[in-house]
Formats: sequence, C-alpha cells, structure tokens
Amino acid sequence: MKLNDCHNVDDFRKLAKKKLPSPIFHYIDGGADDESTLKRNTDSFNKCDLVPNVLTDVSNVDTSTTVLGQKIDFPLFLSPTAMHQMYHHEGEQATARAAEKFGTFFSLSTMGTKSIEEVSNISGGPKMFQLYIHKDQGLTDNLIERCQRSGFKAMCLTVDTIVAGNRERDHRTGFTTPPKLTLESLFSFATHPEWSLRYLMGPKFKLANISHLTKKGSSIEISIMDYINSQFDTTMNWKHAEYAAKKWNGPFALKGVMSVEDAKRAIDIGATAIMISNHGGRQLDGSRAPFDQLETLVEAVGDKIEIILDGGIRRGTHVLKALALGAKACSIGKAYLYALGAGGQPGVERVLQKMKDEITRGMTLMGTRNVNELTKDKIAYR
Repeated sequence: MKLNDCHNVDDFRKLAKKKLPSPIFHYIDGGADDESTLKRNTDSFNKCDLVPNVLTDVSNVDTSTTVLGQKIDFPLFLSPTAMHQMYHHEGEQATARAAEKFGTFFSLSTMGTKSIEEVSNISGGPKMFQLYIHKDQGLTDNLIERCQRSGFKAMCLTVDTIVAGNRERDHRTGFTTPPKLTLESLFSFATHPEWSLRYLMGPKFKLANISHLTKKGSSIEISIMDYINSQFDTTMNWKHAEYAAKKWNGPFALKGVMSVEDAKRAIDIGATAIMISNHGGRQLDGSRAPFDQLETLVEAVGDKIEIILDGGIRRGTHVLKALALGAKACSIGKAYLYALGAGGQPGVERVLQKMKDEITRGMTLMGTRNVNELTKDKIAYR
C-alpha cells in the first residue's frame, strides 16, 4: 500500500499502522479505558442525515469561513496534537506547511517538537497555540508572551486534561516520550528500520517549547501520562482561564468544553470561542460525543460565542452536518496524524485535499453555495 492508494482516513490509518512502530501507532490510535467514547465520536454522525436542495446554481461554491479572527479557505483545520516528530522525522514542519498550503489554521501544542519560534519561521499561514496551565506560572506566561512575539493569531486553552486519561494501550506497548526500547517494543522497532533509523539519525527528540524549563519528557524518559500528572496544574480553575485569556488579549478558545454551564462561563471570562471536545476519547471514557452535544450548546450560546467541533471527524459530510447544526468550523487530530505517519507533508496535504474535495462535493450536491447556507433545515434525525 502506498500514499496514492489512500483515498480516505481509514486508508491513511492502515498505511500509518504499516509504517510506524507499534507503540507510536497505538499512541495516535488509542483512547481511554474501553475506548467506547473514542468509537462513539465518529459513530455519532450517523444519527442524522443531510437533506439536500436541488435545482440551485452551484457553479461557484465558496467553502471559506471566518473563525478565530481569520478567514480560512475551508471550514476545517488542524487541531493541536503533541510530538509530531515521533510520527515523521520532519515533525511540525510538515504539518504546518501543509496547513499553510491549504489556507487553514495550524495549531501548535505546548508539547510540540518544534518551538513557537521555529513554527513561526516555517509557516506564514494562520497559527493557533494550544496552552496547558503548568504548575510553574512562569512557564505558562513565557509561552503566551512568545506566541505574541511570534505572530500567532489565536490561542486555545485545553481544559480537559487535569490528569491523564487511562490509556491502556500505552501501558501495554511501553510508550514513553522520548521513545525507548523495551522488551514489548523491541521487535516492532526492529521491524520498522526506516522509522527507527530516521529517528536515531535525525534531530534529538525534545519538547521544544518547554525543554529549556523542564527536562521531563525531553531528556528524561517518562510516559506521557506521567508527564501530565507531574507537570500540569491540578488546581486549574476559571481564574486561571480568565488570566490566560486576558494576558493573550486576542481570539481565545477553551478546548474541552462540553456542558452548557461551562460554555456560558467561557463567555463570562472573555473567551471568543469554545472547542467542543473530549480530547479524542483519550480522557474520560463514557463521556458524551462532541457531535451529540453540539445542538444543545448552539441553542444555549451559539449567538454569543464561536463554536468549533473537535472529535471523530473522518468525512467531509461530517463537517457539513456540524456546520448545519451551528458549528463555525471543525478540527481534526487523529486524521491528519495518520496521514503524517503515512507520508509526511505529502500525506497531510493529501488528507486535507481529500477532505476539502469531500466538503466541496458535498456542498455542491446539497445545493449550498456557501457555508452560511448550511442551516438546520438541512439535517433530519432518524
């Protein structure tokens, strides 16, 4: 199987599984506990159907939208995900350049393997930074100030990762950051020599945004769950979120909002957007799927704050359903990481092209000329 054989997200997943050592692939692919939420995130889109209009002039379909203060070419962007260098040796360089080419947001994680400054030099496209509140307030302030100096356009604060979810696949594979050989993983690394050689011969793995302030996760082998549990501030509350929003003083999203109460409080502290998300099913197993909660949150606060749907998207029609129910845009995580592992920057470009083509084709078949015409009457529940 080659990159040209990948025609949908599942194809990219299969190729990534073939090319990546087992611990690396399963870190992308897995969820928490029984992974019931992970599965439901995508299955939830099948509960309703699109209702098209016909005999409309769709000779000029405009897929663009404005979100987080920026106009993007289509209503889908790259959600923040950690440690891209583990999936491909070019790391965030590959993903940031692919996003720029397609005129959409690239989101850099606090736990990225390219620094804020490096990504700013790599890409001139719109960029969002994803913030975690660390126990060290100076580290949090440092991240915000560097983003301001580096021309990032938006920021999101992840609020659903006070402690790490129970990702049992990582326990079984012995996944750590940086990756290390274990009895469980030795065979997998040995049977993926291309990945292993590039990793060993390439730039030293580091959590580039925080390595100057902490060695954990960079030069000290530690599981991602242990890093989260030891470094993130478990006292994080609404005052921390309000402080971050004010210090940033620009388009600011809370990522991980699921309840109406929290959505309303997000408005009160000055957030301009919420990302409905359960962290890709990797945190609280048994939690609600983002798409299932979308309509409730749109009805409660959709006229007061931008709503972004994050979680489970595998098709352009999933994006159309989310927009029809009131989302301003959507974001993907696993989908583009599969593509990154499958083929680096060309892989990410290919999955973005496939998703854009599906959105454009779907809008054409729906009889909608722009995203504003994707309204609630275009959805019917079974």
